[in-house]
Amino acid sequence: MRAAVVDTGTFSVCEVDDPTPGPGDLILEVSACGICGSDIKTAPYLPAGTIMGHEFSGTVVAAGRDVAAQWQIGTPATAMPVSGCGTCLSCVCGDVARCTRVEAFGLGGRAGGFAEYIRVSARETVRFDGAPTAVGAVTEPLAVGLHAVARGAIEPGHRVLIIGAGPVGIAILLWAVRQGVDEIVVSDPVASRRTSALVYGASSVVDPTAGHPGEGFDVVFECVGSPGMIAACLESVAPRGRIVVAGVCLEEDSFMPVAGVVKDIDMSFVSYYTRQEFTLAAKLLQQNRIDVSDFITGRGGLDDLGRLIAELGSPSNQQKVLIEPQQVLVG
Repeated sequence: MRAAVVDTGTFSVCEVDDPTPGPGDLILEVSACGICGSDIKTAPYLPAGTIMGHEFSGTVVAAGRDVAAQWQIGTPATAMPVSGCGTCLSCVCGDVARCTRVEAFGLGGRAGGFAEYIRVSARETVRFDGAPTAVGAVTEPLAVGLHAVARGAIEPGHRVLIIGAGPVGIAILLWAVRQGVDEIVVSDPVASRRTSALVYGASSVVDPTAGHPGEGFDVVFECVGSPGMIAACLESVAPRGRIVVAGVCLEEDSFMPVAGVVKDIDMSFVSYYTRQEFTLAAKLLQQNRIDVSDFITGRGGLDDLGRLIAELGSPSNQQKVLIEPQQVLVG
């Protein structure tokens, strides 16, 4: 099969072996795989030959012997980009990413979705019909947002600040609106992203290069992943408030802990989601109860991946860009 492989941050498309299913596995023909901000940041650090991509959907083309009866060939599906042991407490509770034997897709171990086919665990796979199969790739970032909102324990009447209006920030915004929160301020330096935030329900937006978003927020979500962001959250959060850090920062960051101590706040760091959260996100997408028509802002094939990741490495008006591996390069 064709796959985009990484070597010191550079992508090339080449032929690799087709995956084969284990007893509890499925093989999906990948319809779409989203580019995540964490892909951009981690690509230079991954082993040569890694197939990245953890936001994917597709169609079942093969099933292992233990799950063949439950999964017909041709079934549209999306899957969590992790595979656990299935028996530990984390797996049983649905928090598969915290399994001590977890295989994370697209990070140097199990191959990810920037390929024509991918091997997934049937246990972590969700049927996806009722909407275009490619839309299922948005399940993963939506589940990330849902997990962050659950940790933030937001409720009507809260004042909420979201720092960063990229895909994760917008996903958090979508869930916060569904939770009935009226005051949601979104801070982002990119004008088009601020406009998107207003479209998706933000009560107001702020350009952080021109002004401070304010103080006294009950819950602050950090969705940028750059040094200085936690200090900014501490400045804006209210006494007894909560900070939820969803941004992936790969650099050392410094802040004054006393700023949180005197405010008596809670601060959480989040990643991934539970099986239940992933399933709920997929269900609402299939039922068209979450509108992502403006969320998907670009598409390309495997041959476009390197260029698109380079472009997304700088501030842009893009939200979620999908790679469609079945696209054929013309010319």
